[in-house]
Amino acid sequence: MAPRRGRDGGKPVRVGASRAQAGANRVQAGDLASASSRAKASGSGVSLNRALSKLGYCSRTQADALIAEGRVSVSGKVARDATLRVDPDRDAISVDGQRVAAESKVYLMLNKPRGVVTTRDDPEARATVYACLEGLDLPFVSPVGRLDKASEGLLLMTNDTRFANRLMDPASHLPKTYHVQVAAAPDAAMLENLRAGAIVDGETLKALSVELVRSGGRTAWLEIVLDEGRNRHIRRLLAAHGIDVLRLIRIAIGALPLGDLAKGTARHLTAEELALLAG
Repeated sequence: MAPRRGRDGGKPVRVGASRAQAGANRVQAGDLASASSRAKASGSGVSLNRALSKLGYCSRTQADALIAEGRVSVSGKVARDATLRVDPDRDAISVDGQRVAAESKVYLMLNKPRGVVTTRDDPEARATVYACLEGLDLPFVSPVGRLDKASEGLLLMTNDTRFANRLMDPASHLPKTYHVQVAAAPDAAMLENLRAGAIVDGETLKALSVELVRSGGRTAWLEIVLDEGRNRHIRRLLAAHGIDVLRLIRIAIGALPLGDLAKGTARHLTAEELALLAG
C-alpha cells in the first residue's frame, strides 16, 4: 500500500503500519488479559507488584516504579499495570529483559538498634534497618512486623512471604516478649492496673503478662508479653497509666530468644530456630 500524506502535506502516514501496530497492541493486551484470567482462575494469582516482592526481587514500592517505567514484562509482553493479576509460579516475569526467578528462602534475625526505622525507603531519609545488612550477600528481604524508631531488639527479616504472613497473622497469637525500662517504681497495685489494660482512642490495649524484673530508685524494668501487635501498643498502654518509657527492647518472638547477638548485626536462623517458630 502506498503511503498517504497527512492533511497538512507533512510526512507520509503509513496506514498499513499503523493498523499493524494497533493490531499488535491488541494482541499484547489480549495476552496479558489471558495471563491475568488464568491467575484469577487458579486462585494463586497476586498483583504484579506483589509478585516481584514475593519472588524476592524488590519491594512493592520499587516494583511500582519499575512497572511504571515499562521495564517489567509478563510472558514477553510489557505490563504497565501494577495491579495486573499474575501467577508467579506459572507466568514468566522479567525485568529489563531478564527473567526473575524465585530466590532461595532466607531467614534472618537482626538486633535492631535504637534510632533506625523499619522500612526500606524512608521519605524523610532517616537511617533504616537495611543499613545493618550492608555487605551481606542477600536477596531482597522484608521485615516481619515492625519495631518503631525508638525501640530495639529482635527483628526477623525474610523473603518468604508465607512464613512472614503466618507469623504476623493475629490468629496465631504468637507471643512477643519485651523488656521495658520505665520512669517509675511500680508497686503491686500499679502492676495489677497494667495487667487490667486500658482503652485508648477506642482501642482495648492489654498485655498477656506484666512482671517486674527489677527496680532501683526512680526506674524499673518490666517484662511485658504481648500476643497481639497494635501500633505502639506498649508505649500507649503505659502512657495511659501515666508511665514514661525509657527503653523498649524485644527479647523474644515465640520461643526464639534474641540471645547475645550484637547490636546492629544480623545472622541467618538455624534449622532449630526455625523449628521454634513453627510452634
